[in-house]
Amino acid sequence: MKVSLVQMNSQGDKSANIRTASDLISRAVDAERPDLVVLPEYFAYLGANPTSMHASGETFPVGEAYEGMSGLAKKLGVTIHAGSIVERVGNTHYNTTLVFNPKGEQIARYRKMHLFDVDVPGGMRYRESDSVARGDEVVTYKVGDVTVGCAICYDIRFPELFRALRDKGAEVIVLPAAFTLMTGKDHWELLARARAVETQTYFLATGQVFSHAEGAKWCYGHSMAIDPWGHIIAQCSDKVGFTSARLDFDYMRDIRSKLPVAQHHVI
Repeated sequence: MKVSLVQMNSQGDKSANIRTASDLISRAVDAERPDLVVLPEYFAYLGANPTSMHASGETFPVGEAYEGMSGLAKKLGVTIHAGSIVERVGNTHYNTTLVFNPKGEQIARYRKMHLFDVDVPGGMRYRESDSVARGDEVVTYKVGDVTVGCAICYDIRFPELFRALRDKGAEVIVLPAAFTLMTGKDHWELLARARAVETQTYFLATGQVFSHAEGAKWCYGHSMAIDPWGHIIAQCSDKVGFTSARLDFDYMRDIRSKLPVAQHHVI
């Protein structure tokens, strides 16, 4: 299985962000012929406040991002894990991943469970719960015979979700993110590699990079693919672009056979 991870610097122009995402996906498919392409969190719009984020929301299956990614998946014949966008359900909003198969059909929807409400020492104050409600469903989907699990950004700090994904058969876990620069420099790689090792899955962590909100907020980038032994097998440079990796599931099964962690849980 071949995967491509798209790294973006989304801003407050939704149409421009979607055009950029579509261009990067098209370039990745042309160059790499992946089975799965992954976008970062809030690829369609990354704004400065809850009001602007809500205004970018879509009521599925209507919306510029939804229709654009569905149509592109069908046009290119590839599965697109469309990072996340704001989903509007009445007066409620969610941070939601959508996945479209090569026919353009929606095959998964995951609403982010863990919301980022923090005061970073010496840094910013952020309240994701001011913008979106939390989801409550553990979600997987299939790419061919491979089971893929869904998570988003701050979820990475909660290993119980990833154990649940592994227990549902996940062989790959995808985590689109807009990880902050302050926390990313110390925790992004550490946590991503830990999640890969403990679940013995391929872990695809795809991020936003550089500044947004008129320079007030910064994202860490460093999008990467990690194998089930915890090694980084592909990583984006500090720029907008993409990287690709080939996933070897015989290697994954060998690791799980020789170190059968999933059989050893006692609680």
